[in-house]
Amino acid sequence: MCHDLAAALDIGGTKIAGALVDSSGRLLVRARRATPAGRDGAAVMGAVAEVLRELTAARGWARVAAVGIGSAGPVDASAGTVSPVNIPGWRDFPLVDQVRAVVGGLPVVLVGDGVAMTAAEHWQGAARGHRDALCMVVSTGVGGGLVLGGRLHPGPTGNAGHIGHLSVDLDGDPCPCGGRGCVERIASGPHIAARALAAGWRPGPDGDTSAAAVAGSARAGDPIAVASFDRAGQALAAGIAATASLVEIDIAVIGGGVAGAGELLLAPLRRHLKTYAALSFARDVAVAPARLGADAGLIGAAAAAAGARGLWAVGG
Repeated sequence: MCHDLAAALDIGGTKIAGALVDSSGRLLVRARRATPAGRDGAAVMGAVAEVLRELTAARGWARVAAVGIGSAGPVDASAGTVSPVNIPGWRDFPLVDQVRAVVGGLPVVLVGDGVAMTAAEHWQGAARGHRDALCMVVSTGVGGGLVLGGRLHPGPTGNAGHIGHLSVDLDGDPCPCGGRGCVERIASGPHIAARALAAGWRPGPDGDTSAAAVAGSARAGDPIAVASFDRAGQALAAGIAATASLVEIDIAVIGGGVAGAGELLLAPLRRHLKTYAALSFARDVAVAPARLGADAGLIGAAAAAAGARGLWAVGG
């Protein structure tokens, strides 16, 4: 039997997705569960186990050589544990051991969800061909990952590039991570919506108060909604400029649900980046939308597993 597939998990605050992935990045089998309401630790692991059992029962499982996990973070790849900010029931949770017990002892590789998205976009997406890149997930939270010198750079614990918890407002609002004024505290979907509501924005008749609803109002010209996206773009620009100054990236790729707002977010981001990234080696950083959409976490988790196990070539 040829062991030429990787299994992938993408774990976040709203959904748990799984797939069997081949060496071209195709998702051959999919499984999905909603992250349980309340995000109780045992219930979340139960949903993960359901996804895994669906995959292990699928045709093709016998070809799986390794399992990759992209999880909301922070994660500790060296210990195999996760402590996602948006899953309060998991603190130092032994996710790798728990997954390994379900999949029969296959090798399991853990990275943060931002690193997984970065692996995907460098392999198959907007960062392909770039030697130095920052890729970001802007959604319920804000995560990220780095490609340096043409290779994925997850760092010792799998969290390198976690731009969401860079502080860009030293006297800003407290963040659940323990910092203040973090990029995530300003640019994530829930905070875009909360800021608009606090400033006087009102939802439509359906009562939708999500960032997507704010984006709809912004497209219609609502100045409060436009201002909330502008503030998010400013925070992202400050974080990207700081990263560019530190490690000399040449592209920032923006994905995740909030990035679906397109130019409502990217236009102010690019405008603010011109102000923040003024040094000669940082001012030419390109900003591009991610190409792989909602599948990026799964493709990247598979790529991380494949790269770590020498299963396929996954360089961009």
